[in-house]
Amino acid sequence: MSRPLPPAIALIGPTASGKTELAFAIADRFPVEIVSLDSAQVFIDMDIGTAKPDQATLARYPHHLIDLITPEERYSAAQFRADALRVMDEITARGKVPLLVGGTMLYYKALREGLADLPEADPALRAAIDAEAAARGWPALHAELAQGDPATAARLAPNDSQRIQRALEVLRLTGKPLGDFWADQKAAPLPYRLFTVALAAPERGILHERIERRFHAMLAAGLVGEVEMLRAKYRLTAGLPSMRCVGYRQVWEMLAGHLPRAELADRGTFATRQFAKRQLTWLRSLDAAGAIDLAADLADSASAAKILAETDKFLARAPGRNA
Repeated sequence: MSRPLPPAIALIGPTASGKTELAFAIADRFPVEIVSLDSAQVFIDMDIGTAKPDQATLARYPHHLIDLITPEERYSAAQFRADALRVMDEITARGKVPLLVGGTMLYYKALREGLADLPEADPALRAAIDAEAAARGWPALHAELAQGDPATAARLAPNDSQRIQRALEVLRLTGKPLGDFWADQKAAPLPYRLFTVALAAPERGILHERIERRFHAMLAAGLVGEVEMLRAKYRLTAGLPSMRCVGYRQVWEMLAGHLPRAELADRGTFATRQFAKRQLTWLRSLDAAGAIDLAADLADSASAAKILAETDKFLARAPGRNA
């Protein structure tokens, strides 16, 4: 008889939906260790714009997989999966339960399902695509992508530079759309029994208000100064993944003279709302595929209690625990 799979919990949702606060409530009650599921928090020195917990919070609630690389470097979903599985194994060996928290849905999908065998990045081709984007604009490259890979283009926003670049890179390198690689994906089941909680705000206005408040708070906390520090400390370009992160991209544009300072708050808030919209689209697809065990809205005062109760039930069925 095969051994039962160890438990793991995933807490996912759009930006500003309350994931962090709920994660801390879970950590206060259950024997978990938090694993970041956030592609922006992997960057060292990028703290304000990524809503990274401060040192006092990290001392109380240690986080795995944050501060891994400099903003000059790149970090792939494949690297995340390998690192996450290693960390989760270490957490399980300590008798704890991994609690994955974040809003990077590609990381969640990669961890849960495995990865397609995509071609490696080609720095020269990426630089050429970036140069084309600088001359023609990302919407023009999005239109080009739509000719060769309409399915991928249909799910990407015309200014989603990082994903448009990767899709065009794959298309030009291989002549095949991304979907062909995903169709040939080798299954790599997650060696954990996963309980997934998704946070979403049915009242979109509530989420929009939270996003606006949070972006203004980031500006007040010194987001512009943080980007100035990063530009001085590291050799950065606008095309790097770190500077494509929401908030950082808009501050970069302002510092480069392409965006009036008076428009920064509105532009950053709008970009964050669009980002949250894409995250919610991912969540709906996951829910339809049966990957979500519990969906809740923290604007509903009963939701947190329900999530804690369901988490208790899930862990009660874990190996070595009393049901």
